[in-house]
Amino acid sequence: MQNEETAAPGVETPADTPAAAPTRKRPKPGERRVQILQALAAMLEQPGAERVTTAALAARLEVSEAALYRHFASKAQMFEGLIDFIEQSVFTLVNQILEREGATGSQQAARILTLLVQFAERNPGMTRVMVGDALVYENERLQQRMNQFFDKIEATLRQVLRGAAAADGSATPSVDAQVRAAALTAFVVGQLQRFARSGFRRAPSEHLEATIALIV
Repeated sequence: MQNEETAAPGVETPADTPAAAPTRKRPKPGERRVQILQALAAMLEQPGAERVTTAALAARLEVSEAALYRHFASKAQMFEGLIDFIEQSVFTLVNQILEREGATGSQQAARILTLLVQFAERNPGMTRVMVGDALVYENERLQQRMNQFFDKIEATLRQVLRGAAAADGSATPSVDAQVRAAALTAFVVGQLQRFARSGFRRAPSEHLEATIALIV
């Protein structure tokens, strides 16, 4: 059968010409930062993983440690990148819940709890950051940021539950909302901690709907 392949006019294509060696595509500006954060999150997803070192992270990406530091001044800054992602992802969705019309305060609280659990279940590496397991030997300000994250979640729950308590005829809606918000925040943190410390075997969404129906 005749070979139908033809070369471009004027271009020689001898059979013994070696193929050009593939060149590594240079990442676009900002793309390498994303790759570093994705690799760090993936390493945190390994059950029982010890402290992630920059040497191990660089080896995973097949770059030098110096290459990492061209994009992040320190490993703490890499973790801050993960925390930024957690905050932006979660609170963007929380704001959508709050802006949705027709929902009661209790329904909004239930949806916020469900959102947190689902986010953690889909992002195991981020869960270890959220509950502080991945931050034990890191800069103290990282844990402070995660503490502030859950403080903000609790404040949001308190806000939506105050109206619910008032609608139920409570004489002290602010106090009731404060107590319930603290209990709900403690519940969701406990679910995330169990998920992380079980090596991601105990899903935080286990019996979630029934549990929320009992406590919200």
